[in-house]
Amino acid sequence: MTAQVPWWIFSLISVVVISAVAGGAYEDQTKAYIAYLGAVEHNDPDLVTALHVNMLTSLFGSEKDARESMIYSYHHGFSGFAAYMTDFQANKLSEHPDVVLVTPNHYYQMQTTRTFDYLGLYEYENTPKELLRKANMGEDIIIGVFDSGVWPESESFNDRGLGPIPTRWKGKCIDGEDFDSRKHCNKKLIGAKFYINSHFQKNKKETTKSEAKEYMSPRDSECHGTHVASTAGGAFVANVSNKWFGVGTARGGAPSARIAVYKVCWQNQNGCADMDIIKAMDDAIEDGVDVMSLSLGRSVPILPESNEHNPISYGAFHAISKGIPVICAGGNDGPQAYTVSNVPPWVITVAATTLDRSFPTPLARNQYKGHEFQADLMYVVSYNQITSAAKGKAVLAFLTTESEYIVEDFIRQATIAGLSALIISSKSIGVMEDARLEPVLFMIDYEQGTTMMKYIDSTSSPTIKISTEIRLTGPLVATQVAEFSSRGPNSLSPYILKPDIAAPGVDILAASIPFIEGAENGFIALSGTSMSAPVVTGVVALLKAVHSDWSPAAIHSALVTTASKTDPYGEPIFTEGDNRKLADPFDYGGGLVNPTKAADPGLVYDAYAEDYMGFLCAAGYEEASIGKMAKKSMMYHCPSPRPSMLALNLPSITIPFLNADVTVTRTVTNVGPVDSIYRVIIQAPLGVEITVTPTILLFNCFVKKLSFEVTVSTTHQSNSIYYFGSITWTDGYHVVSIPLSVRKQSPMYFNH
Repeated sequence: MTAQVPWWIFSLISVVVISAVAGGAYEDQTKAYIAYLGAVEHNDPDLVTALHVNMLTSLFGSEKDARESMIYSYHHGFSGFAAYMTDFQANKLSEHPDVVLVTPNHYYQMQTTRTFDYLGLYEYENTPKELLRKANMGEDIIIGVFDSGVWPESESFNDRGLGPIPTRWKGKCIDGEDFDSRKHCNKKLIGAKFYINSHFQKNKKETTKSEAKEYMSPRDSECHGTHVASTAGGAFVANVSNKWFGVGTARGGAPSARIAVYKVCWQNQNGCADMDIIKAMDDAIEDGVDVMSLSLGRSVPILPESNEHNPISYGAFHAISKGIPVICAGGNDGPQAYTVSNVPPWVITVAATTLDRSFPTPLARNQYKGHEFQADLMYVVSYNQITSAAKGKAVLAFLTTESEYIVEDFIRQATIAGLSALIISSKSIGVMEDARLEPVLFMIDYEQGTTMMKYIDSTSSPTIKISTEIRLTGPLVATQVAEFSSRGPNSLSPYILKPDIAAPGVDILAASIPFIEGAENGFIALSGTSMSAPVVTGVVALLKAVHSDWSPAAIHSALVTTASKTDPYGEPIFTEGDNRKLADPFDYGGGLVNPTKAADPGLVYDAYAEDYMGFLCAAGYEEASIGKMAKKSMMYHCPSPRPSMLALNLPSITIPFLNADVTVTRTVTNVGPVDSIYRVIIQAPLGVEITVTPTILLFNCFVKKLSFEVTVSTTHQSNSIYYFGSITWTDGYHVVSIPLSVRKQSPMYFNH
């Protein structure tokens, strides 16, 4: 149904949505589709919508049927619509000359006290460093959060000390169930909308019923959106913790930024629908957000032949075309390769790391540190062995299959039996708690579990003492890329390095809804790339405040080229998983985000919408489709011959198959001192020869941009292994480094 568009355009610019509909024979075949028409031709949204109605009228035969079929009209940042139609009608519509593509609706899933100290934004006692002061804590920046809504009463959204709402803001707060815009919105939470049309049955104002509580309003009923929003831009809240752990002052990355919430995820439905996300992004462009944060994603097949649909990418294209950076979670399907999601080159894709904080539970004979109590200790092989005979005891079990359902089985049996503590040893590292158990559920790694097991075997009466919390921070605690964090290479576009950057995403303490178990005080610790993405969003908000003239690509570049390959203490960053190793670009992109250095990167690798259109030319897109993404009144012509896939000016170089010597050109823009001299430092991948020309870059008041060539050759025989290196420019103060990934492999494995 793509109207002569290459298969993998779906991964970059998806478009029309429809969900299954009940009814008669005709109705049973009707589904929700999204039709994407490219850039808007008119500034009048009503006129754009009228064009959409006319298009559907010609398809259905009557304006009445057309209007009843339409679910959404996208008419601000881009043109398109969502409508109910049959497969036959969708195919017919895809043949229309104004249509870029038509695709069925799909669903996405939703993917702190210490975090920003760890990243160097604060000195001590919440004293902000220079970046926060220069950015005025991000006060004039508006962050758009696309998630499950918000709990507006949370202290993270108080507006104490904030000035007036920026006059450029066009958005609004929408009233709804248990949400009063006059009471719940303020100078902090300046926007709140909800999108649920995808879940309505055709011609019926009802949705699928569920026992779970849901609010027909921007109010959050499952915590995720509240947590994400407060991580990105939450206000200062003192003396918070996750029941016992992480006591301190919570605040977002840009604690004075304004927050606009777009509720697109619903726990009673299938998650977050394409058509709702697209509509929210379209509205957000018109509303005036400065940054978009989407902790959403879909698991991608590991094969590059996938035609995974990704509507976030085309909405993001129109956002960055208007200067709005888009930050996305990289996914939680790690540590396997080829699992990273949200991979278009114009979005910032975030991996997750641990923090330099742990709550250790060392075992010294019968002493296991934690909360104050002592109990007999026993070991079980499976949850079925937890019986009433274990009442009051602490139980150790090993989790050999990583499944939340098995953990739930253990918790259920432990609760029924009345355990005093449940200790689960798994591949994952960390300690967590569950309020359904008194006093706590511990998750420990295999090394700790094995030590405890040896202790149980060594005595006839093993006991465990859980005493007051011990918390370690600093260089004693190694930073690692989290096991769950999705990894590269990019399965959909192997020339594009993903993820781009990493940030803390394990045990991130942020705001919650109050009736979530374990979050009775309004805060909870959660893990996932859903948590690391808003950390980067907060940093991007600060960069936007300090450098309002930077493009989204310049911000993207600043994050990548200044990222740390070590933790803040100079220790190497490893990976979690079955095979622990030093992290590489497929684990963390450029490295661990460094906010202070990103604000002063020296040089940036800049790009604009036109550059990404050139990339689409290289990728095989049809000229007509590319032109529609820009201005439909302009016929777009790709260069002849079409550019190389390596030509896009990214802050990275990824060569998925090197069959002969390759020369790549990159261009850097000086954003540092006017008169600067940069010299190159080459770290060549193993068995790869790198030549950079020139080796010195001279900038002055007349020369702001310079290009250089990178020639890559290798002695490797054909293989499937990537080798990693870097190319760094330095003026003695700034260190501007891009990752280099090279593999010598036959292109027969790729069909684009």
